[in-house]
Amino acid sequence: MSMTDPIADMLTRIRNAAKAQHKVVDIPSSKIKKEIARILHELGFVRDFAEVKDERQGMIRVFLKYTKNDESVIVGLRRVSKPGLRHYVTTEDIRKLGQQVGTTLISTSKGIMTHQEALKAGVGGEALLRVW
Repeated sequence: MSMTDPIADMLTRIRNAAKAQHKVVDIPSSKIKKEIARILHELGFVRDFAEVKDERQGMIRVFLKYTKNDESVIVGLRRVSKPGLRHYVTTEDIRKLGQQVGTTLISTSKGIMTHQEALKAGVGGEALLRVW
């Protein structure tokens, strides 16, 4: 099986695990996925994450977070920029993103950051995903 969009695969695994109320989900590791998991943890959408070594590329173990009513903290998780249709945003576009619900993760020349951080840094980039 060839995977053309590993970030979309990561988001789908998290969405499916949250819907099935799993506590943990394992995702094949990469630098960009580690950064996404780190930011999701900082924003409070996941409880924690850890790197798990194996004989291949390694895995990222994401510990999902739930409310007291056993509802997932992640209500929505959507890929914005896709391999077939990239979506780039300028600082002006980022201002408009701030009016929407949730947070957009943007890949900039200074690394992956939230749209609020990108606005403070005055940089644009590729809008990777949206989480709320």
